[in-house]
Amino acid sequence: MPEPLIVTIDGPAGAGKSTVAQMLAARLGLTYVDSGATYRAAALRVLEAGIDPHDEAAVGRLIGRTDVRVESSGGESHVLIDGADVTARLRTPEVTLAAALVSRLPEVRAKLIQIQRAFARGRGVVMEGRDIGTVVFPQAQLKIFLKADVEERARRRLNQDSHDGHKATLEKTAYEIGRRDQLDAERKISPLTPASDAIEIDSTHLQAEQVVGQILELVRKKGWAERGGLVR
Repeated sequence: MPEPLIVTIDGPAGAGKSTVAQMLAARLGLTYVDSGATYRAAALRVLEAGIDPHDEAAVGRLIGRTDVRVESSGGESHVLIDGADVTARLRTPEVTLAAALVSRLPEVRAKLIQIQRAFARGRGVVMEGRDIGTVVFPQAQLKIFLKADVEERARRRLNQDSHDGHKATLEKTAYEIGRRDQLDAERKISPLTPASDAIEIDSTHLQAEQVVGQILELVRKKGWAERGGLVR
């Protein structure tokens, strides 16, 4: 039996990773996983506990005794903290910024990376994040790095946040994305960077369907489409 197909999609905030990864997973019949949701869950736990995200020792102790899990249901992944589904509470600006801070901490990353790897054990996945192709699954068969202009990424995030009920301005959103880019690029552990064998796609002027189409063509060229009729 061939190894389950693992596709990694990395890139900065607003590049279209979530939308593309979900669409691609559906087309390939694989499980979609948002790795960033595990860091957001850790950040949510830290904020609700009233702990400073910069306090490495306190954050490490808290996350060390917190049960963070990813489960799949109806083709979607859900994140649970101590048994409670917190998926719907992970997209606020406060959680987003705190996630960028706690994701820099070695103890937090070590625990959550193991959770991410365990989820893909024995199954094919499309997992998106910032270090999936470089750290979590360096052995993945297909690695994609999505990028886009900051202004375009801010527009996309602003549109997403408005649907989620959050209010913000384009200027503020662009600033927050730029700040997140800086934090991700400067962290000492697993900085945001393309894997050496990743295929880079600039999505600035592309619709999600066009990006997915490009990736599916790569899948077909590699012969993975024949694995049980993957491409739908």
